[in-house]
Amino acid sequence: MQMHPFYLAMDPYFIWFYRITGHAFPDFLIGTFVLAWIALIIGEFTISLAFLAGRKRINKSNDDMLRFQNLSINALKAGDKDAYLASNRLANDAFGNSFFMQIALSAAFLWPIFFALAWMQYRFSDVEFELLFANRTVGYMCVFITVYAAAYLIFRKIKHRLPYFRRINKILDSYQGNNGEIKSLDELLPGERKIGKEFQG
Repeated sequence: MQMHPFYLAMDPYFIWFYRITGHAFPDFLIGTFVLAWIALIIGEFTISLAFLAGRKRINKSNDDMLRFQNLSINALKAGDKDAYLASNRLANDAFGNSFFMQIALSAAFLWPIFFALAWMQYRFSDVEFELLFANRTVGYMCVFITVYAAAYLIFRKIKHRLPYFRRINKILDSYQGNNGEIKSLDELLPGERKIGKEFQG
C-alpha cells in the first residue's frame, strides 16, 4: 500500500518513537503512546478553538433553551395551553441547536484519532499481538484505543496545570456557572389537578 504524501512526510518523525529501545513490543507501546498523546493534544487544542469561536452561538442557544423552557413551565402554571405549546416548541428547537453544536465540538476533538489510525494502518496493518491468558490476538487499532484511553486519563489529571488549558478550564467553569436556573415540572405538583383539567382535550 502506497503511503499518502502527508503521512510520508510525517513518517520519519512518528516511526522514530517506535525504535527507541530496539525491542518490538515496548517500542510499539512507546510509539503508540506518543502518537496517542499527540492526537489528544491536537484534539484538545482544536476543540478549545472551536469552543472559543462559537462561544456566542453556544451561549445564545443555551440561553434560549433556558428561557423558553421556563416560559413553558410558567404557561403550564397559568393554564395557557397555546403559550405552553409555542414555548415548548421553541425550547425543543434551541435544545436541538445545542445538541448539534455539542456533536460538532466532539468531532473537533476526535478527528486527530482517525489521522493517527490511518498512519498506523500504513505501517502496522499486518502486526498482531497475542493476548496473555487467551488464545487470541489484537491488532494496532485495539492497542491504540487502549493506550489513548490511558493517555486521556493522564491528561485529565495534569490539564489544569498547563497554562493554555488552565485558562480554557477557567472559561468553561465561569460559563457553566452562568447558565441560570431552569424551572422544573416539580413546581407544578401543588396545582397538578387544576392544570391537568385545563389541558384535557
